[in-house]
Amino acid sequence: MMSVMSFPALPSPPSWFPGHMNRFTKQLPALLSRTDVVLELRDSRLPLTSINNNLEGAINKWRSERGHHSTHVTPNPPTTSRISSLGYGGPICERIVVLNKRDFVPEWGVEPFKRAMKTKFPDQTVHFASCNKPRDIRSLSEMLINIAKRNPHATEMNVLVIGMPNVGKSTLLNSLRNMGIPGRTPKALQTSAQPGHTRAISTRLKLSEDPLVYSYDSPGVMLPFLGRGDRGAERGVKLALIAGIKESLYDIEALVAYLLYRLNVLNPISPAYLALLPPGSRPSTDAEDFLEQLAIRLNMLLRGGEKDTVRAAKWFVEWWRNEGGLVSASVPEKLPTGSDGFHASSLRRGWGFDFEWMVDASINSTGGDFESAVQMKMEECIDESIRAASEDERSGVGISTTQERKRSWQEKQSMRAAKSKAKFAARKAA
Repeated sequence: MMSVMSFPALPSPPSWFPGHMNRFTKQLPALLSRTDVVLELRDSRLPLTSINNNLEGAINKWRSERGHHSTHVTPNPPTTSRISSLGYGGPICERIVVLNKRDFVPEWGVEPFKRAMKTKFPDQTVHFASCNKPRDIRSLSEMLINIAKRNPHATEMNVLVIGMPNVGKSTLLNSLRNMGIPGRTPKALQTSAQPGHTRAISTRLKLSEDPLVYSYDSPGVMLPFLGRGDRGAERGVKLALIAGIKESLYDIEALVAYLLYRLNVLNPISPAYLALLPPGSRPSTDAEDFLEQLAIRLNMLLRGGEKDTVRAAKWFVEWWRNEGGLVSASVPEKLPTGSDGFHASSLRRGWGFDFEWMVDASINSTGGDFESAVQMKMEECIDESIRAASEDERSGVGISTTQERKRSWQEKQSMRAAKSKAKFAARKAA
């Protein structure tokens, strides 16, 4: 077992922001004007990284116009709107954050995460779901129906589903429709494992007949620029691993190096990938050595017996996206002592790919004390994420060179227009 895990070197993030994403970003304010409920989908493995801050401004403005005010990092609940709920573009204004693919994260962190989010973002309703678990879909469907029933004067309720690419928006809507409409319902929306499959707003999709609930599917929207430095590089690799960014934009071995690091953090005693290696293998931080072992194990060899590490790397990433993710999510809340007698209390630990902390005495507790300790660690990680985002925005790290040039050009145009207006006013006055 490892006592030290070094962070891998990561490549600079690529820019992937096709035209249909830019189009939807411009259409969003108009779409929100006729929306009653926003379902914002995030990936449970990346509950912070899969937030698209570019959409936050439009959502916060929409809530403000309906009499709601977003609150951040405050324990006080939001005040109830004084406006009666009307529906269909009226003052109904609900935002539900759905953490999809919950079966890919350890169950012991779900409740602490919900409580941490309630503390930091009391105006957001958080719901975990997996399309493989009918109970989760039924619970979300009932939540939407109850919102509609609380507003009996509304003839119908409209739901807009938004989120980053490949977080499962279309799949979730198909499941909600199947749950809410009696009888056999054909698959209404096409789905794909590749990002960018949905490129336009869908037609209205009925999710419930009594009360009437309709929804719109939307294209997944990536950030125009993932950021500079280590934070931007890590953000890009995380999104590539969940297939939120086209995998071809990255060196596959760089993805493997980061994936190894994260699996070691999730379970430093017995990482999930050990099941792929020969019996008796030990955890590894060397991606090259790991891929050679894996290629031999899978009999992926080139002519002359050379190990096909590229093919092994692609196989490993796909394995993690499917059954490997389920294996890594089965890690227990309390890690045992390693086979070499080294205890987990001196290691780093994590939940998903966005949370990482040093194991201390509180984390080694059990029951409610353990959940409270995990919640506190998660709140610290959320605070750090908010601080880093604010710092990036203030320093301009989150803006690309192209965006800087565009902003500078717009400022010059505004200055020229102001000068021309002033000259015209002076001539008119003379």
